[in-house]
Amino acid sequence: MSKFWSPFVNDLVPYVPGEQPKRAKLVKLNTNENPYGPSPKVLAAMQAELGDGLRLYPDPNADRLKQAVAEHYGIQPTQVFVGNGSDEVLAHAFNGLFRHDLPLLFPDVSYSFYPVYCGLYGITAEVIALDAQFQIRVEDYARPNGGIVIANPNAPTGCLLGLDAIECLLKASPNSVVLVDEAYIDFGGESAISLVDKYPNLLVTQTLSKSRSLAGLRVGLAVGHPDLIEALERIKNSFNSYPLDRLAIAGAAAAFEDRSYFQQTCQAVIDSRETLVVGLNALGFEVLPSAANFVFARHPDRDGAQLAAALREQGVLVRHFKQARIDQFLRISVGTPEQNQLLLDALSGL
Repeated sequence: MSKFWSPFVNDLVPYVPGEQPKRAKLVKLNTNENPYGPSPKVLAAMQAELGDGLRLYPDPNADRLKQAVAEHYGIQPTQVFVGNGSDEVLAHAFNGLFRHDLPLLFPDVSYSFYPVYCGLYGITAEVIALDAQFQIRVEDYARPNGGIVIANPNAPTGCLLGLDAIECLLKASPNSVVLVDEAYIDFGGESAISLVDKYPNLLVTQTLSKSRSLAGLRVGLAVGHPDLIEALERIKNSFNSYPLDRLAIAGAAAAFEDRSYFQQTCQAVIDSRETLVVGLNALGFEVLPSAANFVFARHPDRDGAQLAAALREQGVLVRHFKQARIDQFLRISVGTPEQNQLLLDALSGL
């Protein structure tokens, strides 16, 4: 601890991202990046922004992007918020919507940034245990709360809740915000954005890092009632008026406009995921049902940490968590068919 720190900094437990290795020729299946590049239209749109205009500030409201999101989902631009990756959008939501007297509820096994935000903003949290099959039981959330956050599909399990279950959450907590984090929804689920006009307490967040292959661009969004969006805008404009640069706004808007490429690459990932599950099952792995661009798997006779280390020795990176209940699982990103086969070959040789 430095004497120059603000006192609260010493108590923070930061998020630890997945390894971004320096070694070349690794099969990188540890950070859920899309194995397929962004749409050529995205690259063209960004190239068009490279010029003298970069001396000027970008549009602080990112209206072009908000309009593209609104058109894609059939909503109004006033229902859309955008930020520098969904992590920033989530941070603003925690800060602006969840600092209440009652506790924030989220699963005990979920995106590990949620407790980090609680520590950063002084939010009291209550974790709700997943069931024995690692599923969310919506009835467990029908209790007094200052908000609910779930990832759907959940991370790192990949398990999906249907919209009927999301509605149960919303109906049971009409006086608090229910945030549905849809980072992986495009790989097998139906977005809760279709419910935002019906439930003013619903906020849905998404990212362009996964299904639109733009993890390097850092663009995220939220959709909800204009009152919720206004809270996020107030936080954002008290923090950073220009979170998205000109290239990001142009590229992200083009990504939403190119629907055919988006659908094509999502389907390719889905097809590869199902093939990967078959291959893992054949090797004796138990794989949780996944609607994401990753699978969560464990072997009854092999230690998870040892498997991850052995794979790394073979040049294959997967994610292992030391957290209780899931320390025997590997989270494996879905790669190209060739990458997936290299993984399976490495596992079969261990």
